[in-house]
Amino acid sequence: MKSPIILIVGTVDTKSDEIGYLREQVLSAGGQALIMDVGVLAKGQLIPDIANTAVAAAAGVTLQQVMDSGDENSAMALMAQGASALAAQLQREGRMDGLLVLGGTMGTDLALDVASSLPMGVPKVVLSTVAFSPLLPPERMPPDLMMVLWAGGLYGLNSLCQSALAQAAGAVVGACRVARVPRFERPVVGMTSLGSSCLKYMVQLQPELDKRGFDLAVFHTTGMGGRAFESLAAQGQFACVMDFSLQEMVNQLGGSVVSAGPDRLMGAGLKGVPMLVAPGATDLVDYPAWGQMPERFAGRPSHDHNRLIASVTIDADMRREFARQLSSRLRQACGPVHLLLPLQGIQEWDRPGAPLHDPEGLAVLMAECSQCDWGAVEVSHINAHINDAAFVHQVLAVFDDWLDRGLVKKAIP
Repeated sequence: MKSPIILIVGTVDTKSDEIGYLREQVLSAGGQALIMDVGVLAKGQLIPDIANTAVAAAAGVTLQQVMDSGDENSAMALMAQGASALAAQLQREGRMDGLLVLGGTMGTDLALDVASSLPMGVPKVVLSTVAFSPLLPPERMPPDLMMVLWAGGLYGLNSLCQSALAQAAGAVVGACRVARVPRFERPVVGMTSLGSSCLKYMVQLQPELDKRGFDLAVFHTTGMGGRAFESLAAQGQFACVMDFSLQEMVNQLGGSVVSAGPDRLMGAGLKGVPMLVAPGATDLVDYPAWGQMPERFAGRPSHDHNRLIASVTIDADMRREFARQLSSRLRQACGPVHLLLPLQGIQEWDRPGAPLHDPEGLAVLMAECSQCDWGAVEVSHINAHINDAAFVHQVLAVFDDWLDRGLVKKAIP
């Protein structure tokens, strides 16, 4: 196996010692190091392979223009633009196999852009003083990003810092040695679900789609799962999507940290990918189970799924707002869209006798949907629960019709 080439990105002017140590660790792990300097303050002790002047030029400016841009925020934004362009070019040309970026908040801000410029499957490791922090918005994090907390690494090459640097170097080199870029040998149906206890349709749909020659990829809609789904959909990697868990949209409306960002439900539609859609679990807002329930939902029925995540039901006004958001986003789709509305319930905890059963709230959602302008979207009302076999049967009926009509390309035997 060839020695993987690791693109190390950092500010040589302030982190020469740390970057030099990273290079040593990459080499000792059997990799090759390619260093890109994104610093703008001064020259460091280390000579990079890609100078900061080249990074600035890739952003269409000179290094002096970067320094004169106004403040450190605007300067780093320009360097992030150049670094992203160069990283993507290096990857396309086969001149790098994995990415390793280190930094504090400034370096992490840049790192998220650079990592996002690379395809899914290319190993990406960010060594950051704010790893896993709520400062990092989910919409800026690539779905396959790996992060290591840079503990004790703000200043000076001490033993704690060296431990983190070595771990990050080993992680990216090891990932490059075993990484497999998705091949998409069979057409893929992208599906969303909220776990397998709240929503269960994929259990029946997977074997049926397999019979038709399709792979099924199910994404867990707890923030980053939705981001991964949207990213791949926007790249056109799915033959069709079955987006049946839209709870991240409600989280966004409710201000929850469990969010996939403001563009949820838009990736497939704007790409023209055929979409089957259902409002699964859109009666819930998630919040950390170890924290306090958001004050605006106090007193409403809730469910602790585990020690990490809990859900609380939303009120009638939020259900109406979700329906309007749903119709607005689906109307923008460039391909075929079919909305399935299960009239007997949209998640397992909403069954009669279950802790979040709310027939009045469900009726409000369905009534608002009946008032919405759906444009060219086809709408089916199903007198069943979303986890019932009748829902699955209707999904397959639409899917098979699309196959027959050529709206979804049939799998090649």
